[in-house]
Amino acid sequence: METKVARVDIMKVVVDMNLCDLHGLCVEAAPEVFEIGDDGELHVLNETPDPGLRAKVDKAVRECPTGAISIEE
Repeated sequence: METKVARVDIMKVVVDMNLCDLHGLCVEAAPEVFEIGDDGELHVLNETPDPGLRAKVDKAVRECPTGAISIEE
């Protein structure tokens, strides 16, 4: 007997660090996912955040002035 596994929609947050200018709007939109560290660099705290954070991540993508953030499905 085969076991079927339910498909879970997983998003992966991708940041092009060559485009990122550290405006910090992503941190404001989704602090659970993004952080500007003490080293002055952007850190993605969770590349595959819970679907409940989708709206916040979408906002971060929309508000990034350099277009450095994207989501892979």
